[in-house]
Amino acid sequence: MKAVQVVTLTGPGDIEVREVDPPQPGPHDVLVEVHSVGIAFPDLLLSRGEYQFKPEPPFTLGVDFAGVVLDPGHPESSGFTAGQRVAGVNLHGGAAEQVANPAVFTFALPDAMSYDEGAALPMNYLTALFALEERGGLRDRETVLVHGAAGGVGTASIQVAKGLGARTIAVVSTEEKAAFARAAGADEVVLGPDFKDAVKELTGGKGVDVVVDVVGGDAFTDSLRCLAEQGRVLVVGFAAGQGIPEVKVNRLLLGNTDVRGVGWGAYAMARPGYMQKQWHRLAPMIGSGVVKPPIGATYDLADFGRALVDMDERRTLGKSVVRVR
Repeated sequence: MKAVQVVTLTGPGDIEVREVDPPQPGPHDVLVEVHSVGIAFPDLLLSRGEYQFKPEPPFTLGVDFAGVVLDPGHPESSGFTAGQRVAGVNLHGGAAEQVANPAVFTFALPDAMSYDEGAALPMNYLTALFALEERGGLRDRETVLVHGAAGGVGTASIQVAKGLGARTIAVVSTEEKAAFARAAGADEVVLGPDFKDAVKELTGGKGVDVVVDVVGGDAFTDSLRCLAEQGRVLVVGFAAGQGIPEVKVNRLLLGNTDVRGVGWGAYAMARPGYMQKQWHRLAPMIGSGVVKPPIGATYDLADFGRALVDMDERRTLGKSVVRVR
């Protein structure tokens, strides 16, 4: 079968589509015929050997995927049946014509969702739910500020925040991204990098309750300044590439504010069944239509590397998807 593989740790330009043996499912795996694969930031880091998880080359990329169950393993324990539509997530391995994935990291895909949308769901939306609910303690009618709001995690955060009853303010860098964030469901949109005064105005001087920061860099300090009393900045990533920001903790004391790390993957994978509980939490949001992943661009399997380069150079909106079949 065909698989997208890292052969040398020299970046997305050297990724290869190779013929490999089909996977052999383990006792707790589900064998899936892959239709679509989501492009994820960990794929880019893995291609350079820069991710915290470092498999030995050659290995197959692909964090998020969607497709059809070929072999459910033990249906009484996996909960799946042959022919069932599913989405799944793992550290890698999904960018292939077939994948053997642990049943606990595999989810029933609602009929209303396409395979492209299914491949855009797991990592970004479960991360957003973990950030906002588990780490952020988001409450109904609070206000959430989302940086990088036209990207994959950004649009997921907007939609999940809306599903949890929050008001959302999106921060973006261009008018095109502003329109995309609005279409994803943002209540208000602010053009950066000078967002602080506009956010204060939109909140009547109170500030926001939660900031979802996937950008880091210079935006971080102004995010702290935008917080209402007992507000929380959720550190999800550092896409700006400007280094790791530092916190002057006296600011936290004076405002009764928090900075909280969000590391969904390691947390969720160490707790069997946790992702399934999260997926059930998302289900009513999917059913109501508030969660509907915006697909920015689609690629053929041979163009997986180009999709990663486009993401790295910030040319993409929403979630990019590679179609396997």
